[in-house]
Amino acid sequence: MKFLAPAKVNLYLEILGKRPDGYHEIQTLMHRVDLGDEMEISLEGQGIKLVAEGKGIPEGEENLACRGAQVFFEELGIQKGLTIRLKKRIPVAAGLGGGSSDAAAVMMGLNALLETGWTQDRLMALGAKIGADVPFFIFQKPALAGGIGERLTPVGFPEPMWFLMLIPPFPISTAWAYAAYDRLSHQGKEPVPLKDSYVDITEILPVMRNDLEAAAFLMFPQIRRMKEELLAKGAQGALMTGSGPATYGIFSSRKEAEETEKDMALPTGWRTIICRGI
Repeated sequence: MKFLAPAKVNLYLEILGKRPDGYHEIQTLMHRVDLGDEMEISLEGQGIKLVAEGKGIPEGEENLACRGAQVFFEELGIQKGLTIRLKKRIPVAAGLGGGSSDAAAVMMGLNALLETGWTQDRLMALGAKIGADVPFFIFQKPALAGGIGERLTPVGFPEPMWFLMLIPPFPISTAWAYAAYDRLSHQGKEPVPLKDSYVDITEILPVMRNDLEAAAFLMFPQIRRMKEELLAKGAQGALMTGSGPATYGIFSSRKEAEETEKDMALPTGWRTIICRGI
Protein backbone atom coordinates (compact mmCIF):
# COMPACT_ATOMS: atom_id res chain seq x y z
CA MET A 1 0.00 0.00 0.00
CA LYS A 2 1.46 3.34 -1.11
CA PHE A 3 0.62 6.81 0.16
CA LEU A 4 1.93 10.36 0.58
CA ALA A 5 2.62 11.81 4.02
CA PRO A 6 2.32 15.63 3.74
CA ALA A 7 4.23 18.31 5.63
CA LYS A 8 2.57 21.16 7.55
CA VAL A 9 3.14 24.81 8.31
CA ASN A 10 2.20 26.71 11.45
CA LEU A 11 0.51 30.01 10.65
CA TYR A 12 0.19 30.84 14.34
CA LEU A 13 1.95 29.28 17.34
CA GLU A 14 1.37 30.65 20.82
CA ILE A 15 2.83 29.01 23.92
CA LEU A 16 0.43 29.40 26.83
CA GLY A 17 2.64 27.90 29.53
CA LYS A 18 4.46 24.83 30.77
CA ARG A 19 2.41 22.02 32.26
CA PRO A 20 3.30 19.92 35.33
CA ASP A 21 4.06 16.96 33.05
CA GLY A 22 6.77 18.98 31.26
CA TYR A 23 4.83 19.55 28.04
CA HIS A 24 3.80 23.01 26.90
CA GLU A 25 0.21 24.11 26.46
CA ILE A 26 -0.09 25.69 23.03
CA GLN A 27 -2.52 27.24 20.59
CA THR A 28 -1.60 26.87 16.93
CA LEU A 29 -3.07 27.17 13.44
CA MET A 30 -1.78 24.41 11.14
CA HIS A 31 -2.18 23.78 7.44
CA ARG A 32 -0.95 20.79 5.42
CA VAL A 33 1.02 21.36 2.21
CA ASP A 34 1.64 19.23 -0.86
CA LEU A 35 5.29 18.62 0.02
CA GLY A 36 5.30 15.03 1.27
CA ASP A 37 7.22 11.86 2.01
CA GLU A 38 6.54 8.89 -0.27
CA MET A 39 5.70 5.79 1.76
CA GLU A 40 4.80 2.16 1.19
CA ILE A 41 3.92 -0.47 3.79
CA SER A 42 3.69 -4.23 3.34
CA LEU A 43 3.01 -7.04 5.78
CA GLU A 44 6.14 -9.15 5.37
CA GLY A 45 9.17 -10.45 7.26
CA GLN A 46 9.57 -10.37 11.02
CA GLY A 47 9.38 -7.34 13.25
CA ILE A 48 9.11 -3.77 11.99
CA LYS A 49 11.68 -2.94 9.34
CA LEU A 50 12.39 0.50 7.88
CA VAL A 51 13.94 0.89 4.43
CA ALA A 52 14.65 4.60 4.08
CA GLU A 53 16.03 6.85 1.37
CA GLY A 54 17.14 10.32 2.44
CA LYS A 55 19.39 12.26 4.82
CA GLY A 56 19.26 12.40 8.61
CA ILE A 57 16.46 9.87 9.02
CA PRO A 58 16.22 8.41 12.56
CA GLU A 59 16.38 4.63 12.82
CA GLY A 60 14.56 2.04 14.91
CA GLU A 61 12.14 3.24 17.58
CA GLU A 62 13.46 6.79 17.18
CA ASN A 63 11.72 6.86 13.82
CA LEU A 64 8.11 7.87 14.37
CA ALA A 65 6.87 5.78 11.45
CA CYS A 66 8.18 2.65 13.20
CA ARG A 67 6.79 3.88 16.50
CA GLY A 68 3.39 4.38 14.87
CA ALA A 69 3.35 0.78 13.66
CA GLN A 70 4.46 -0.50 17.05
CA VAL A 71 1.74 1.41 18.93
CA PHE A 72 -0.88 0.25 16.42
CA PHE A 73 0.08 -3.42 16.81
CA GLU A 74 0.17 -3.09 20.61
CA GLU A 75 -3.33 -1.61 20.63
CA LEU A 76 -4.54 -4.42 18.36
CA GLY A 77 -2.79 -7.01 20.54
CA ILE A 78 -0.92 -8.67 17.70
CA GLN A 79 2.62 -9.04 16.39
CA LYS A 80 3.17 -8.86 12.66
CA GLY A 81 6.07 -8.39 10.32
CA LEU A 82 5.96 -5.01 8.60
CA THR A 83 8.26 -3.35 6.10
CA ILE A 84 8.04 0.43 5.78
CA ARG A 85 9.64 1.91 2.67
CA LEU A 86 10.22 5.63 3.05
CA LYS A 87 11.44 8.11 0.47
CA LYS A 88 12.12 11.22 2.52
CA ARG A 89 11.09 14.48 0.82
CA ILE A 90 10.30 16.55 3.91
CA PRO A 91 13.44 18.04 5.52
CA VAL A 92 14.25 16.42 8.88
CA ALA A 93 14.02 18.48 12.13
CA ALA A 94 12.86 21.55 10.21
CA GLY A 95 9.52 22.31 11.91
CA LEU A 96 7.50 20.77 9.07
CA GLY A 97 6.14 17.76 10.98
CA GLY A 98 7.58 15.09 8.70
CA GLY A 99 8.09 12.42 11.36
CA SER A 100 4.61 12.95 12.81
CA SER A 101 3.07 12.78 9.33
CA ASP A 102 4.91 9.53 8.62
CA ALA A 103 3.57 8.02 11.85
CA ALA A 104 0.02 9.13 11.04
CA ALA A 105 0.26 7.72 7.51
CA VAL A 106 1.47 4.33 8.78
CA MET A 107 -1.34 4.13 11.33
CA MET A 108 -4.02 5.06 8.77
CA GLY A 109 -2.46 2.67 6.28
CA LEU A 110 -2.50 -0.22 8.74
CA ASN A 111 -6.11 0.58 9.65
CA ALA A 112 -7.02 0.15 5.98
CA LEU A 113 -4.67 -2.76 5.23
CA LEU A 114 -5.83 -4.84 8.21
CA GLU A 115 -9.44 -3.68 7.81
CA THR A 116 -9.48 -2.79 11.50
CA GLY A 117 -12.30 -0.30 11.10
CA TRP A 118 -11.09 2.05 13.81
CA THR A 119 -12.65 5.51 13.76
CA GLN A 120 -10.67 8.66 13.11
CA ASP A 121 -11.13 9.68 16.76
CA ARG A 122 -9.66 6.39 17.98
CA LEU A 123 -6.68 6.73 15.64
CA MET A 124 -6.13 10.34 16.77
CA ALA A 125 -6.16 9.30 20.44
CA LEU A 126 -3.66 6.57 19.63
CA GLY A 127 -1.53 9.00 17.64
CA ALA A 128 -1.34 11.38 20.60
CA LYS A 129 0.74 8.72 22.39
CA ILE A 130 3.43 9.15 19.75
CA GLY A 131 3.63 12.90 19.28
CA ALA A 132 1.63 16.11 19.61
CA ASP A 133 1.32 16.67 15.84
CA VAL A 134 0.30 13.10 14.92
CA PRO A 135 -3.45 13.63 15.60
CA PHE A 136 -3.43 16.66 13.27
CA PHE A 137 -2.19 14.59 10.34
CA ILE A 138 -4.83 11.94 11.04
CA PHE A 139 -7.45 14.74 11.21
CA GLN A 140 -6.53 15.64 7.59
CA LYS A 141 -7.95 19.19 7.69
CA PRO A 142 -6.57 22.66 8.42
CA ALA A 143 -7.04 23.10 12.15
CA LEU A 144 -6.71 25.14 15.31
CA ALA A 145 -4.91 22.90 17.80
CA GLY A 146 -4.96 23.29 21.57
CA GLY A 147 -3.63 21.39 24.56
CA ILE A 148 -0.23 20.02 23.52
CA GLY A 149 -1.62 19.93 19.97
CA GLU A 150 -4.14 17.11 20.32
CA ARG A 151 -7.38 19.15 20.66
CA LEU A 152 -8.40 19.98 17.10
CA THR A 153 -11.02 22.28 15.58
CA PRO A 154 -11.36 22.59 11.79
CA VAL A 155 -10.48 25.97 10.29
CA GLY A 156 -11.25 27.34 6.86
CA PHE A 157 -8.33 28.83 4.91
CA PRO A 158 -8.40 30.60 1.54
CA GLU A 159 -7.48 28.75 -1.63
CA PRO A 160 -5.02 28.80 -3.13
CA MET A 161 -2.25 29.53 -0.63
CA TRP A 162 1.30 29.07 -1.85
CA PHE A 163 4.41 28.86 0.30
CA LEU A 164 8.04 29.52 -0.58
CA MET A 165 10.02 27.47 1.94
CA LEU A 166 13.58 28.41 2.84
CA ILE A 167 15.41 25.39 4.24
CA PRO A 168 18.70 25.96 6.12
CA PRO A 169 21.46 23.31 6.19
CA PHE A 170 21.11 22.89 9.98
CA PRO A 171 18.33 21.28 12.07
CA ILE A 172 16.65 22.52 15.25
CA SER A 173 15.35 19.97 17.72
CA THR A 174 11.92 20.56 19.21
CA ALA A 175 13.26 19.92 22.73
CA TRP A 176 15.95 22.60 22.29
CA ALA A 177 13.46 25.12 20.91
CA TYR A 178 11.08 24.83 23.84
CA ALA A 179 13.89 24.81 26.43
CA ALA A 180 15.36 27.94 24.83
CA TYR A 181 11.92 29.57 24.86
CA ASP A 182 11.59 28.83 28.59
CA ARG A 183 14.84 30.70 29.29
CA LEU A 184 13.61 33.93 27.70
CA SER A 185 11.45 36.65 29.23
CA HIS A 186 7.93 36.82 27.83
CA GLN A 187 6.64 40.03 29.39
CA GLY A 188 4.10 41.93 27.33
CA LYS A 189 3.10 38.93 25.23
CA GLU A 190 -0.53 39.40 24.19
CA PRO A 191 -2.89 36.75 22.81
CA VAL A 192 -4.25 37.21 19.29
CA PRO A 193 -7.97 36.64 18.58
CA LEU A 194 -8.33 33.64 16.26
CA LYS A 195 -11.25 32.72 13.97
CA ASP A 196 -12.54 29.44 12.56
CA SER A 197 -12.50 30.74 8.99
CA TYR A 198 -10.25 33.01 6.93
CA VAL A 199 -11.63 34.07 3.57
CA ASP A 200 -8.57 35.91 2.26
CA ILE A 201 -4.82 35.84 2.91
CA THR A 202 -5.02 39.44 4.13
CA GLU A 203 -7.11 38.16 7.07
CA ILE A 204 -4.36 35.72 8.03
CA LEU A 205 -1.46 38.18 7.97
CA PRO A 206 -2.33 39.95 11.26
CA VAL A 207 -2.40 36.66 13.19
CA MET A 208 0.85 35.19 11.84
CA ARG A 209 3.06 34.59 14.87
CA ASN A 210 5.45 32.01 16.27
CA ASP A 211 6.57 32.27 19.89
CA LEU A 212 9.55 30.00 19.17
CA GLU A 213 11.07 32.45 16.69
CA ALA A 214 12.81 34.67 19.25
CA ALA A 215 15.03 31.91 20.63
CA ALA A 216 15.83 30.63 17.14
CA PHE A 217 16.73 34.15 15.95
CA LEU A 218 19.19 34.56 18.83
CA MET A 219 20.96 31.29 18.06
CA PHE A 220 20.67 31.51 14.27
CA PRO A 221 20.48 35.15 13.09
CA GLN A 222 20.34 33.96 9.48
CA ILE A 223 16.74 32.85 10.04
CA ARG A 224 15.66 36.38 10.96
CA ARG A 225 17.52 37.81 7.97
CA MET A 226 15.87 35.36 5.59
CA LYS A 227 12.42 36.11 7.02
CA GLU A 228 13.06 39.82 6.44
CA GLU A 229 14.36 39.05 2.94
CA LEU A 230 11.16 37.17 2.08
CA LEU A 231 9.06 40.18 3.06
CA ALA A 232 11.34 42.58 1.20
CA LYS A 233 11.17 40.47 -1.98
CA GLY A 234 7.40 40.23 -2.19
CA ALA A 235 5.97 37.73 0.31
CA GLN A 236 2.65 38.88 1.79
CA GLY A 237 3.70 37.40 5.11
CA ALA A 238 6.60 35.35 6.45
CA LEU A 239 7.13 33.10 9.46
CA MET A 240 9.30 30.35 10.85
CA THR A 241 7.23 27.17 11.08
CA GLY A 242 7.03 25.05 14.23
CA SER A 243 10.31 24.79 16.11
CA GLY A 244 12.14 25.74 12.91
CA PRO A 245 14.41 26.34 11.22
CA ALA A 246 12.34 26.19 7.98
CA THR A 247 10.92 29.64 7.24
CA TYR A 248 8.31 30.44 4.63
CA GLY A 249 6.76 33.29 2.70
CA ILE A 250 3.06 33.18 1.86
CA PHE A 251 1.66 34.03 -1.61
CA SER A 252 -1.61 34.03 -3.54
CA SER A 253 -0.14 32.28 -6.60
CA ARG A 254 2.70 30.01 -7.64
CA LYS A 255 3.91 32.69 -10.06
CA GLU A 256 4.40 35.18 -7.21
CA ALA A 257 6.29 32.57 -5.19
CA GLU A 258 8.53 31.76 -8.16
CA GLU A 259 9.28 35.44 -8.78
CA THR A 260 10.37 35.91 -5.17
CA GLU A 261 12.39 32.69 -5.34
CA LYS A 262 14.38 34.10 -8.28
CA ASP A 263 15.15 37.30 -6.35
CA MET A 264 16.30 35.60 -3.14
CA ALA A 265 20.00 35.64 -2.26
CA LEU A 266 20.36 32.58 -0.04
CA PRO A 267 23.18 31.93 2.44
CA THR A 268 25.49 29.02 1.68
CA GLY A 269 23.74 25.67 2.03
CA TRP A 270 20.19 27.04 2.09
CA ARG A 271 17.64 25.83 -0.47
CA THR A 272 14.07 26.57 -1.52
CA ILE A 273 10.90 24.53 -1.93
CA ILE A 274 7.62 25.84 -3.34
CA CYS A 275 4.46 24.12 -2.17
CA ARG A 276 0.73 24.65 -1.94
CA GLY A 277 -1.71 24.36 0.94
CA ILE A 278 -3.98 21.30 0.82
